[in-house]
Amino acid sequence: MKIIVCLGNVPDTTTKIKFTDDNKKFDSDGVQWVINPWDELALTRAMELKEDSNNSVNEITVITVGTLGTEPTIRKALAIGADNAVRIDAEPIDSYFVAFQLAEYLKNEEEDYIVFAGIESSDYNGSAVGSMLAEFLNLSSISAVSSLEMQGDQIKIFREIDGGHEVVSMSAPFVTVVQKGIAIDPRIPAMRGIMMARKKPLNVVAAVECAPLTEMLSFELPQPKPPCKMIDADNAKELIDLLQNEAKIL
Repeated sequence: MKIIVCLGNVPDTTTKIKFTDDNKKFDSDGVQWVINPWDELALTRAMELKEDSNNSVNEITVITVGTLGTEPTIRKALAIGADNAVRIDAEPIDSYFVAFQLAEYLKNEEEDYIVFAGIESSDYNGSAVGSMLAEFLNLSSISAVSSLEMQGDQIKIFREIDGGHEVVSMSAPFVTVVQKGIAIDPRIPAMRGIMMARKKPLNVVAAVECAPLTEMLSFELPQPKPPCKMIDADNAKELIDLLQNEAKIL
């Protein structure tokens, strides 16, 4: 069985975000790009499953939609332990476009497989690609997955629900949208993994024709936080007045 991990290439969370062209375009100059955190945890869990001899996972593929600039991020995933990678050569315009491109490639997959998709990306927080991908592939999907266990071909999925959690039994192929809890800590590439990643296959394929459904018109940075006001501990009247008339939360 193969595990396919959808990989997002996102700015490091410490990056200072800037925009150009009258706030219509993201300024990527000087940005440090990383694996989307939820996808990185998904890859970690995939590695754990492959290393467990009690199940049938024998290959891990990472796949992304992106231009040449995403390849350092892909190589990091290979250094962590993925066996091979696929880059669909296109700018990831929106969730629909990305899911369509992934589906067009994966629809020819013959081996039983599970697709891991992070619940969202840390840049646009769309939370849409995994479910769209399942629809395009006509596969079962399950979201809010916090744990996945395998014993041979038996797959048990634990997901969060209001007031508790539920356990679902699934059979491949299917798409699982994973969230916090799928793995504890992301893996850090070792030097041996970094060296081996240089020789692992990275297949670049052309994108297929697909019109995106959304268009970014402009971006706006959050308003700066107002200065902190210190109030004497005994002055409850001033505190209430500020909460009512300035903060307007009372």
